[in-house]
Order: sequence, then structure tokens, then C-alpha cells
Amino acid sequence: MRKLNRFKVALITGVVSLALLLSGCGSSEKKNQPAADSNQGSNEKQVHVAMVLKTLSSQYWKLVAAGAQDAAKKYNVKLTLLGPNAESEVVQQVNMMEDALTQNPDVLAVAPSQPPTAIPVFQKAKQKNIPVILVDTDAPWDDKATYIGTANKDAGKQGGEYLASLLQKGDKVALLEGARGNTAMDDRIKGAEEALAAAGIQVVAKQPANSDRALGMNVMQNILQSHPDIKGVYSANDEMALGAIRALQQNKKNIPVVGTDAIPDAVKAIIDGSMAASVAQKPYDMGYLAVEAAVKLAKGETLPKYINSGTELITKENAQAKLDWLNKTLSR
Repeated sequence: MRKLNRFKVALITGVVSLALLLSGCGSSEKKNQPAADSNQGSNEKQVHVAMVLKTLSSQYWKLVAAGAQDAAKKYNVKLTLLGPNAESEVVQQVNMMEDALTQNPDVLAVAPSQPPTAIPVFQKAKQKNIPVILVDTDAPWDDKATYIGTANKDAGKQGGEYLASLLQKGDKVALLEGARGNTAMDDRIKGAEEALAAAGIQVVAKQPANSDRALGMNVMQNILQSHPDIKGVYSANDEMALGAIRALQQNKKNIPVVGTDAIPDAVKAIIDGSMAASVAQKPYDMGYLAVEAAVKLAKGETLPKYINSGTELITKENAQAKLDWLNKTLSR
């Protein structure tokens, strides 16, 4: 009987030990398993943004593209970047928008060269439930998700006021416009005209140079033949301003030129004294904010109808710091 009891005790002890051993093994296995939520989000659908710019050939639009690419990298966005060879190639840009829609992106971001021409494509995007973000240039289309860009009339006013501060009341100036129908350029010219008129400065010439440097030089040559007594120039972008400076130099005429955009070549011209100033838009920020906004849209968030990307007046005092940043950004 005593032997039997000893056997029972031994048996119970063995069972308990085995249970503890199995329990310990099970606990060890759970500790080595990943947490159930650790990989959540890795299988989320990648957002696809198709971005069609006015061109990809100028320094300004390369900065917009750089901002978009950096944001795409941060937010793991598939980014398709498109743009014609020149801003004046409106039909080619519209065709690129059409092609982008065939890829069924989650969001279409566009900097329209001629907004009225682009609206039929925007309507097609709406029919496909693809939201449209406008970058740099707004359009008279109520169904846009948002417009991201400069308050262009204010930018023109800022440039006009600075040019007027360098002149005397009654002085004559010339204005260089962008391509016909480019509302961003048109708004800058309107702002500059208002500022110059308020200061008593006469606008004696206003001609388009299609945002092109070579054309800017030719247009300026023609203006100088008709108005050799002009005392200053305001340009709706820097490419045209730089062309105008070449024409002025060829005619040995040293007058202040104020541009818009603060692209690297313009900032260099400000540093060497051949250009007075440029109203810097923030193209890098525009591209970055556009992709960031697209991600928010894809998540179902609502955006404000206008996101102001801001401006900055670049003069000799702050030009070198601006140039260093631009060179670093464009050289990557």
C-alpha cells in the first residue's frame, strides 16, 4: 500500500512537471512571434499621382519636379511626371493629360498652360472619379480639389513696387508678358501695372515673350528701337528677364530689370549686378505640397480650395544664400 502511494505521488509529480514544461515551451514560442499589428499598413495600396507640368526643360519646372519627387519618396507615392518641351506647346500638354488619365491614377495634378483648354480634360477626370489638383496656375473650374500656388497678382505687385522704388515719378518702363492665355503670367502683369501706376510710372510697352529667354532678347531689342528712353523693365518670369538683359547689354544700356521666379541664372545675375531683383515663387514647395495633398485626398480627407505656397523678394542682400540652396537642390 505504501509502495502504491509512492507510485501515485511520483506519477502526479511527473504529470505536473510535464505540464509546466509544455506551458513553458508554449510561452517561449509566443514571445518569438511578431506582434499581430507590427506589419499593418505595409499592404496599403500605393497612391499613384500623375503630374503634368507646363514643361520639364526650365530650371523653374525642374524645381517643381524636385519637390514632387521628394514628397513621393517620403510618402511612398508612385509619381508619373510629364511635360512638353516648351510652355507654348499647349496641345502637347493636353495630349499628355489625356494619356495620364488612361493610366487611371488616384490623383491628377496639373499646371495648365492654358486653363480654358485644359478644362475638358478635367471634366473627363471627374467622370472617372479622379480628383484634380491645380499647381502654379489656377483655372476657372469649380470641381478642382485644390489650387496650390502663388498669389500671382500679389507677386506682380511686389515686383512692380520694388522696380518703382528704383525709379522716379514719370519714368517709362516696359513689361514682358508670358504666352497668351497664361493666367498666372497675366495676373503678375496686372499686379505690376497697378503698383507702377500708383507710383506714377508710365508703362509704354507691353509685349509677350512666351517665357523664353531667346524670345525675351528679341522682344527687348524691338522695344528699345521704339522706346530707347525706358528706365526699367518688369518681366513676368526670369527667362524673359534674362533675355532682356542680354539685349540691354548689347545696347550698352544699364537699367533695372525685375523678374519673377528667382531661378539660379537670375540669382547669379542679381549677384553680379546685371539684374535688380526677382520675386521668388516657391516651386519646390508647390511640387511637394501637391503630392502631399494627393496623399490626403487618397485617404478621403478634404482640402482647402487654395493653398498659398508663398513668395520671397530676392535682392543682392539675400541672393547668395538663395543660390546655394538652388544649386544643392538642382544638382541631386
